[in-house]
Amino acid sequence: METRARYALIGLFTLSVIMAAFAFAYWLRSLGGFSERVVYRVRFESPVSGLLPGSRVLFNGIPVGEVTGLELNADDPRQVMVTIAVDRATPVRADTQVRLETQGLMDAPSVSLEGGTASSSPLRSDNGPPVLKVDPDAAQSLTREARAALRRFESLVAENAEPLHETITNLRTFTDALARNSGRLEGILEALDRLGGGGANKQPVPIYDLTAPQAFPPHEKVPSKQLVVPEPTAVVLFDTQKLLTSPQVGETIAMDAQWSDSLPKLLQAKIIQSLENAGFLQAVVRPVLDVAADYQLLLDIRSFQLLMSPEPRANVEFAAKLLDGNGRIVGGRILHASVPVRGTDAPAVAAGLNEAFGKAVTELVLWVSDFV
Repeated sequence: METRARYALIGLFTLSVIMAAFAFAYWLRSLGGFSERVVYRVRFESPVSGLLPGSRVLFNGIPVGEVTGLELNADDPRQVMVTIAVDRATPVRADTQVRLETQGLMDAPSVSLEGGTASSSPLRSDNGPPVLKVDPDAAQSLTREARAALRRFESLVAENAEPLHETITNLRTFTDALARNSGRLEGILEALDRLGGGGANKQPVPIYDLTAPQAFPPHEKVPSKQLVVPEPTAVVLFDTQKLLTSPQVGETIAMDAQWSDSLPKLLQAKIIQSLENAGFLQAVVRPVLDVAADYQLLLDIRSFQLLMSPEPRANVEFAAKLLDGNGRIVGGRILHASVPVRGTDAPAVAAGLNEAFGKAVTELVLWVSDFV
């Protein structure tokens, strides 16, 4: 009997210690432990879903206390009275804003106190704990907002169910057709590549250049005038790098070969070189702002192509006008040359046009030398 009594006393002592520990922990959590707390009541005009005793109270995001109680207002079913205990040093003012706040989707809601001006008086009450009022719009919880968003999403899906079904059906039809023609897909892609100018078997395009004439009769005197040669003008047909052929009048075909530059730029460069070869090195120049030109040579391309009818001939023709320093035309001439070609392939066409250009530009240089 004495042994049993001793065990009973030990068990009673152990149970008392455990209960005392729980009571101490509750005192630390609910009453703030050794810190002095101030009790406030918060009046919510809307549901406070998820708020429980022990939920945190934040002031400007800093934990300052906790919820100690929740109760309904028997006189007004819309109201929920929440009792909070916060640190006495918390600057709760009469204009402090209160709202529910949730950190993340899974976190429990907390009571958030915000703001309040320094000139506002501290919140006090002579009859029980001071009461903080909450704007009904500020008490919307994240759960309610998520539910509202989910309802809107469901409504959107329901309204667009038929278009979504049609889109999925069309995608299925397209993928089925693609699967049926998978064997032809590679050929289709290769054809598109060739159409765009690519392809592994694409041969490099041959590039040809014009030759500026070298042999000119000597001048009796050194040229004393300045001559500017701008870029010739041309219709879009001749503003190209492609070699051109004309099977019949009114029809022009671009060959799979090209000049070293667009035709107007190429003619400008070769005409200037021809004039320099003829002894006008100190007299001829491209248009430059600081150069005071005595004359300006204006050129317009009329023809630079292979004519197939009645027989293949390389045809070159351009109009030349010479303007003085006042902008008056002091001379004009049409330069034309036509030579037969040995064939209609790109090398033969390029050679024929080069020969015709040499004849026309030689005539041009001799004509210009009479003025300069």
